[in-house]
Amino acid sequence: MPGMVVFGRRWGIASDDLVFPGCFELFFRLLWWTGTMILFTYHKGQFDCNGIGILHSYLVGLLVILALIILSLCAIVYVSGQGTITNPGPRRSMPALVYLRALLYLPELVWACLGAVWVSDDSKGCDPATVGAVIAAVVASWIILLFTAVGVVVVFDPLGNPRPQPTAMEPLGVRHLQSSEGTQFFSTARSLAVKVWESRLRLLCCCLPQDESHRAAFSSIAQLFSGFFSDTDLVPSDIAAGLALLHQEQDKMERSRDPEVTVDHSPSSPIGEDMETELEKAAHCMRFAAAAYGWPLYIYSNLFTGPCKLSGDCCRSRAAEYDIVGGDHLGCHFSSILHSTGLQYRDFIYVSFHNQIYEIPFFVALDHKREAVLVAVRGTLSLRDVLTDLSAECENLPIEGVTGACYAHKGICQAAGYIYKKLVNDGILNQAFSIAPEYKLVITGHSLGAGTASVLAILLRNSFPTLQCYSFSPPGGLLSKALADYSKDFVISVVLGKDLVPRLSIPNMEDLKRRILKIVSNCNKPKYRILLQGCWYELFGGDPDDFPTEMDNRREELSQPLLGEESLIIRHSSSYQSLASDDSPAHTAAHLPLFLPGRILHITEDGPSRRSCFSQVRYRAEWSNEMAFRSILISPRMLADHMPDAVLGALNSLTSDKPYPLCPSSLNNSQHNTI
Repeated sequence: MPGMVVFGRRWGIASDDLVFPGCFELFFRLLWWTGTMILFTYHKGQFDCNGIGILHSYLVGLLVILALIILSLCAIVYVSGQGTITNPGPRRSMPALVYLRALLYLPELVWACLGAVWVSDDSKGCDPATVGAVIAAVVASWIILLFTAVGVVVVFDPLGNPRPQPTAMEPLGVRHLQSSEGTQFFSTARSLAVKVWESRLRLLCCCLPQDESHRAAFSSIAQLFSGFFSDTDLVPSDIAAGLALLHQEQDKMERSRDPEVTVDHSPSSPIGEDMETELEKAAHCMRFAAAAYGWPLYIYSNLFTGPCKLSGDCCRSRAAEYDIVGGDHLGCHFSSILHSTGLQYRDFIYVSFHNQIYEIPFFVALDHKREAVLVAVRGTLSLRDVLTDLSAECENLPIEGVTGACYAHKGICQAAGYIYKKLVNDGILNQAFSIAPEYKLVITGHSLGAGTASVLAILLRNSFPTLQCYSFSPPGGLLSKALADYSKDFVISVVLGKDLVPRLSIPNMEDLKRRILKIVSNCNKPKYRILLQGCWYELFGGDPDDFPTEMDNRREELSQPLLGEESLIIRHSSSYQSLASDDSPAHTAAHLPLFLPGRILHITEDGPSRRSCFSQVRYRAEWSNEMAFRSILISPRMLADHMPDAVLGALNSLTSDKPYPLCPSSLNNSQHNTI
């Protein structure tokens, strides 16, 4: 529901968000009150040390204060658990309870000071256990006050001025924007939102240089974030509840769906092309894409042997030997690449670990096994890479011979342009092909590196007509339709399971927001029950809850009318669609649609989705298309399926025809040998 309005402003917490923190504090206060009562009863009538009056008054006052706090917390927990997310009527007394609870902090502060005075001045000759108990009470009071202050900072919303309510003649949540006052109001609000997001980004990235390129990136990302979040009035817990409901709804739909028919070959691939061959090539290239991450992924994937293997190579003086390596001061990155790929030093043409915004690491090597000049681009591994990822605006990318609108992800276009200049202008590719002129060009990468590799392949396609690109888990919002179709002749994208990143685009995020608004506004269960059952389902599985909706239970009389999904919309953005129809296209947004590159090879688990840890899993591969990734799938593995070692393990399992352990990392020597 909308954020709670207290103390003259809106906060980033709703009136039904106080169940769990209230229960936690209530449990702690009950233990504290019980301990204080035991201490008071034990010493009743026999206070025989200095400061008897102060100690007696302190204990009595503490018992009274704790009792009042416990009663207020019981009321807060009870009231906060009433109603539903969009039916806040039963919680209309919550602001008064919050004021009462805040008022009780004043006597608690006074009593903490009184206890500190007694301990420092009048506790001589008293029982050490009594003194220790009073000290513990004083410390506990200050800790609670400190955590309360931190909580206030966390839920503080810089944009939380109470918004004026619409008049009676206006539809709920919709305001007349044609007037000059309305236009000026929302223009000022958007400007303030952009400034707030810029400040947040600068704070999060305070370790980065605040130069012109970073300021431009902050501004671009702030405009994107402010535009996405400014048209809804949801608090974070509403989003969490919506995701829990969506996951169970998607699982119910998946279980009721008929098994899909596996396509054995790509519709756009040449006749006779074998999927097994493509999988073997993909598994081979994925080794290089994973190796581009350097020592962090190598250590993570080889926890027992990796540190020992790299310890002898790191920090060794090899200035003359590593003259082709840039940005790797200790040599650990390059050593891990040598171990991961099995190549020799002489096989590398250029290795760069230079990393800035729009400038990502990559290496160029001679792959003698496949007779290829291989360019591997690293994925996201630093804060600078995250800024490159988040620069998701569209940028024109005109390509000779391509008809139709040509545009792509701005940050990835910039990164691909940086590598293109290095390869072409610095003569790196000329040097490689002068050594092996009969070799073909292969470009690969994972995640951000996959998107960059795909755009780089498009830029180099006219100069190298036979090049191939293997893109692993690329970002979903990457290429316009014209460029995506153009890349199908030379780019193969590999997506594992329910990976979030290939489904991540601005239109898909708008669609997810629309679905969260709908399912949250229709659910008739309290938020705390939704979150509890959602956590249980994520951890232990079971059958998805039916979650009957308000629309299905009109027989029940509500104490207050529903807010409804329209009340969660502050203003109607051009990307928002009416929730009355599920048949309307999800991608008629103002943002230009972007798609995955090339042909898409989708790898899924063959069997039940719920497995125990360390169980064996088998995979199947099928050709898919970009339209199958138009919506985000909520799953516990939506992030795990994106990890490079998981992708490599799935490819190794498919090419070796052996089950793959689901939980442990797969990037090890035995699996390297199967490729």
